[in-house]
Amino acid sequence: MLTKKYENELKQWRHDFHANPELNFDVNETAAKVATLLNEFGLEVHTGIGGTGVVGVLKKGSSDKSIGIRADMDALPITELNDFTYKSKNEGKMHACGHDGHTTMALGAAKYLAENGSFDGTAYFIFQPDEEATEGAQAMIDDGLFDKFKIDEVYAFHNLPGLPTGNFASRAGAITGSESLFEIKLFGRGGHSALPHMGVDTITVGTQIITALQSIVSRKINPALNGVVSVTEFKSNGMKNVLPGESIILGDTRALSPEANKTIEESMKQIVEGIAKAHNIEFSFSYNVQTQMTINTSTQVQTAIDVAKNLVGNELVDGDCEPKLFSEDFAQMLSVKPGCYMLIGNGTEGSNGKSLHSADYDFNDELLVIGSSFWSELVTKQLS
Repeated sequence: MLTKKYENELKQWRHDFHANPELNFDVNETAAKVATLLNEFGLEVHTGIGGTGVVGVLKKGSSDKSIGIRADMDALPITELNDFTYKSKNEGKMHACGHDGHTTMALGAAKYLAENGSFDGTAYFIFQPDEEATEGAQAMIDDGLFDKFKIDEVYAFHNLPGLPTGNFASRAGAITGSESLFEIKLFGRGGHSALPHMGVDTITVGTQIITALQSIVSRKINPALNGVVSVTEFKSNGMKNVLPGESIILGDTRALSPEANKTIEESMKQIVEGIAKAHNIEFSFSYNVQTQMTINTSTQVQTAIDVAKNLVGNELVDGDCEPKLFSEDFAQMLSVKPGCYMLIGNGTEGSNGKSLHSADYDFNDELLVIGSSFWSELVTKQLS
């Protein structure tokens, strides 16, 4: 592996990032460490892109070809349950999604390519804030990421617990789902719990709506398409002996195609409108797409798959994996530039096999050399 000689450094960087997690756009300390390391490697460094984003530029030769590698830097508002020496020092904050590892793998590739790279073109290393709230990628784009830097294509990784360590997976087309947030407000007529006939309590109406929403995926969406509708909050202004006159239902939906997402939105509105009308109450409904589907382009997928096979062998690479219904705001970058989103196995045992966003999850250090070597080989191949 190309970056094997940096293994100890990679672990030190990753453990330091893990011990000092930051949230959303408030990744100032992390971004400063990234910028310092990139400067030490000899890259041209740009900071403050999209708030706290960092871009490292490594140019060799005279070609105008280029490639972008994106890594996310933010953590999650979770109290860590692990008990190793590098556990989070920041109460209520934790790298429970492996962004500490993603950042480290990109840094490892930047160091290797700066010292040993033999290519003709420009490699852009993009370190993004606020992936978890799905606003960081768009913020960097709005701040001129693809205007200030001539990036022909862009790639990103995400580790995946449950997939054996070092396995790679990707696919052409949609690889992760869209995420949309919905809000349903119900305005009925509250009253005494002993006199329900004198009003319309919104818990009764709301529970009918919640039950009906579960029919959308099973009865409204083409079975060949995927979708998820999840109610995550149900609040009312009721009390011990007071029927609520107002309630709010909040939730989250996922889809792997614009068609499925549109069907979910239209079906939800019809259900809410119909049930509210049946009970003669007012309502409001909103449906906001937070992140689109992550859609890979076939040429870049094939390139990434070829590099992965060369690195770890054919048997550890799946070039047509099942799509996932979690969301990823790298989708915003892929809506502007061709590219590929890759999954890399984080392992199946211990903290490495725990679900993403779990308080006892940990990124697998075995991936640091594998991932940084992959990025190094990909850049070299594309800029050869």
